[in-house]
Amino acid sequence: MTTDKRRGITLAIVGASFWGMSGAAVQFLFQNPTINEYWLVGLRLLGAGFLLVLYSTFKQPAAVKRLFSSWSRVLYLILFSFIGMGASQMSYYVAVKYSNAPTATVIQYLAPVFIIFYMAVHTKMLPRRLDVISIIVALIGTFLLATNGHPSHLALSPLACIWGLLAAVSEAINTIMPRKLFKEFGTITIVGWSMLIAGLAFLPLYWTMPVPSLNAVDITTILFIIIFGTLFAYTLYLASINYIDSSTTGMLGAFEPLVATLLAVFFLATPFSLPDWIGGILIVLATILQSLPEKYFTHIK
Repeated sequence: MTTDKRRGITLAIVGASFWGMSGAAVQFLFQNPTINEYWLVGLRLLGAGFLLVLYSTFKQPAAVKRLFSSWSRVLYLILFSFIGMGASQMSYYVAVKYSNAPTATVIQYLAPVFIIFYMAVHTKMLPRRLDVISIIVALIGTFLLATNGHPSHLALSPLACIWGLLAAVSEAINTIMPRKLFKEFGTITIVGWSMLIAGLAFLPLYWTMPVPSLNAVDITTILFIIIFGTLFAYTLYLASINYIDSSTTGMLGAFEPLVATLLAVFFLATPFSLPDWIGGILIVLATILQSLPEKYFTHIK
């Protein structure tokens, strides 16, 4: 293995692992009953968006200038900020609250299924055989995760299922919608500005909602989510593409649900049964199957 490939693999694993740690950190914060999920996601979007905007402005000032020189691009960016980035972050956080970090993260990995359907409609072509296999594998995994293998009852609450599926749909939008913007202006630039713009919509909450009662551990955890779980996670994970192909990076993204699950189970005492493990593995496997022959999408959290 060459030095560059080893570096790329390391960057992808560390970046994806930071995302997984962030999910577990969110679940930990929700143990504090005074922390509202909308308050928390708004803070993450504003804090991480601001830091990513600073980073992209320093690294790619020309791209930022070109982005804001076109009204049509700015309007499209604003639209993506709300129905893509903002919706993805908000639905994931709410899904974590009503279930747990492993479940919400794994269900969000159903995004490729919705992307397959979109591609079939968009190209007016039937899904490939591999796509059909991926959908079947993902649906079996979802069944196990939602029912624990018992069709007569749901292991997840209806709200957890609804918000988890909304997280998967919005993640699919979050993947498909900004492709042209990513290509023209760079991923970090678009991710940073879309987070910041989406975060601005949450500002009224901070004047109308009570301030949570936070201790030192809570504050440290929030800072970890913003700095490591967002800024470093995105920059490291996306930097890996400079050293390894995007399909390998996509497969290594499986470290996100793995790390989220291990941390939640062993440090937050989250129950995760054998059917949950099998269901989660199947859903992630469906994503890996999609990244093996051809990458339909670039994975963005």
